[in-house]
Formats: sequence, structure tokens, C-alpha cells
Amino acid sequence: RALRGTYPPGSTYKPFMALGALNTGARTPDTIVNDTLVYSFGGRNFGSPENERGGAMNMRRSIVESSNVYYYSLAHLMGVDTIHAQMAPLGLGQRTGIDLPGEVTGLLPSMAWKEKALKQKWFPGETISLGIGQGYNTFTMLQVASATATLVAGGQRYRPRLVREIEDHVTHTRERRSGEALPPIPYKPEHIAVVKEALHGV
Repeated sequence: RALRGTYPPGSTYKPFMALGALNTGARTPDTIVNDTLVYSFGGRNFGSPENERGGAMNMRRSIVESSNVYYYSLAHLMGVDTIHAQMAPLGLGQRTGIDLPGEVTGLLPSMAWKEKALKQKWFPGETISLGIGQGYNTFTMLQVASATATLVAGGQRYRPRLVREIEDHVTHTRERRSGEALPPIPYKPEHIAVVKEALHGV
């Protein structure tokens, strides 16, 4: 299931969106968004769970409280292709390359993807739900776990590995399999600190 099932990541996506906002300058940690529990766009209301409290949200509180409105508005501000550009380096919507067969890719949407796959243009209203990990977003659990590990490691990615060592029972030789470091993502330490501290707050 971790390799072959794809699911909308839901609120686990919000810390990545926050990091994307910091990377692009779309928002600072201190930007305040008033969460009225409803975000209106194109004649449609995008709601929040009943247990959300709303109110003035800076970035830290938006993660701790899991504010939908903060991330609806952020997704609209960033746009689908900027979101895609920020999330792709984390490995979302791509095979991780784990040493097991049958891994699937999932889907990290973009305008070009929809045009090619569905022969339709991207509508601005479709971007809103992306901010809270809904819409066309579908990833494997392994991708989300790997992306989270990358964030925690300050932007250093590793290819996930199940096998640590292979032993030949005929020759009794052993082959050690070490983790493969992938090119790091150049996150700024101060940006990572904001998101990690908020995650501790959760």
C-alpha cells in the first residue's frame, strides 16, 4: 500500500506549501491571513472542518491549527505551476526508486499535465483545493514520508532503501547497501526552522 496506493495527502501537504511560500517570497512567517472559515472564489465557497477555530493566522499558527483558508488563499496566490515547481524537487508525484518492485508515480498536477492527459485547460478554481492537499494531488505514502524526511534533513534527499545487506549463502560474502544521497534542495535554514518549529507546535 505504501508503494502502490495513491491518496490525496490532505493536511500533511500544508508544511510543504508553507516552505514553498517562503522559498518564493509569496509569504513571510509574519504575514497575517484572517481565517473566516470560508474562502470564496469564483462563486464557490471552500469550507473548513467544524473543529477549526479560525482567526488571525501567521504561518506558524496556520500549521499548528491546520488552517484551510490560509492554504486556500496561498494556493491561489502561488498558482498551480509555481506549486508544481516547488513540490517536484521533494519527489512528490515521482517514484522514489526504493529497492522494491511495483512502485507507482502518483500525480503532482500542472497546467501542462492537464492539457496532455485530459485535453483540457486548467481552471483557476482547481488550484484552490491543491493548497490543502486535495484536488488532483495524489501521492504514495512513501513519497510523503520521503518528502517529510527531506524537510527534516534540511533539504538533503536520500533514496529510500529496505535492504541493508545482501549475503551470498554459498560464498558467504556480504554486500553492504548504503543509502544513496540525492542532490540536495537548497532550502534556507531560516525557512526550515520556521516550518519545523511549527510542526513541533502541532
